[in-house]
Amino acid sequence: MTELATPYYLIDKSKLLKNMQKIAYLRERSGAKALLALKCFATWGVFDFMREYMDGTTSSSLYEVKLGQSKFGGETHAYSVAYSDAEIAEVVANADKIIFNSISQLNRFAEQAQGIQRGLRVNPRVSTSEFILADPARPHSRLGEWDMNKIREVLPLINGFMFHNNCENGDFDRFDQMLKHIENEFGELLYQVDWVSLGGGIHFTGEGYPLDQFADRLKQFAEQYGVQVYLEPGEAAITLSTSLEVTVLDTLHNGKELAIVDSSIEAHMLDLLIYRQSAKLQPNQGDYHYMVCGKSCLAGDIFGEYQFEQPLKIGDRLSFCDAAGYTMVKKNWFNGVNMPSIAIKELNGEINLIKQFDFDDYVDSLS
Repeated sequence: MTELATPYYLIDKSKLLKNMQKIAYLRERSGAKALLALKCFATWGVFDFMREYMDGTTSSSLYEVKLGQSKFGGETHAYSVAYSDAEIAEVVANADKIIFNSISQLNRFAEQAQGIQRGLRVNPRVSTSEFILADPARPHSRLGEWDMNKIREVLPLINGFMFHNNCENGDFDRFDQMLKHIENEFGELLYQVDWVSLGGGIHFTGEGYPLDQFADRLKQFAEQYGVQVYLEPGEAAITLSTSLEVTVLDTLHNGKELAIVDSSIEAHMLDLLIYRQSAKLQPNQGDYHYMVCGKSCLAGDIFGEYQFEQPLKIGDRLSFCDAAGYTMVKKNWFNGVNMPSIAIKELNGEINLIKQFDFDDYVDSLS
């Protein structure tokens, strides 16, 4: 590991495998299908490994549809908040199912999408999100339809529904409450479609999650309404599988001990900065307290505050864990700080560097 120049993301297949095995078990016990949510994780260098345990991908844009179809295979579900006239034909050509966000979009493109199965996103108007920024059921939400009468009118045009109202939800009882709400509000409609996607945000691969109970609930739901259930795991598929490896470039003191690393939370772990969360650093123990900071000029480019067993010095390596979900897909060129390379740790322990970025990549991202 020390032979690779930092910063780099390190995907550990042995850790990824634990999530994949839980997904495979869930699929077998429940009958549900699992689609990787590319909006969360799209590093296709491990798709050949993941496709053995999952059924395909789900997307949020034309480019994600094409990536899923070409690099992952299996079922390719297309969803977008809004499709344009210029892209709809290419979306349909690369998808097995297309899910429309609104009745307006459904009516507009139903004929062009008649060659594949069509679905509609439904907004149950409740969710588990604790962040208004990410809450799909927030007031005045643009995400999905909710009016039963309007949905009834377009039932002949669709084969299925997509619900996405579980966000950061690691509590089975809360998931069950959300599902009961969907059944109570939309049960009449569920009997009239062939498939239902329950979206992502369900952390069923987490430690201690009642996987059997979850599987049985999904199976009961599927059997009651006669539908194929889909899940769209993002974080659940890759949680705790990846680290961001960095090196200390400098240390200084300004009321606190500070350490500056060769990375940037603004550029390399943006989702954490958006939600004002600290990066996870393990081990986080000892008598020496440091604020670990990024190298960009943003004053708030701070990974967090941590404990260390020894004073930090220039050249020390640090490892931020759980660095895959909504992180690698959001990396950017802020300040011209070089993007982290991408490496994979194979099941036999061998580490392979699969992607490096350089000045030409930075130039090509601009004009």
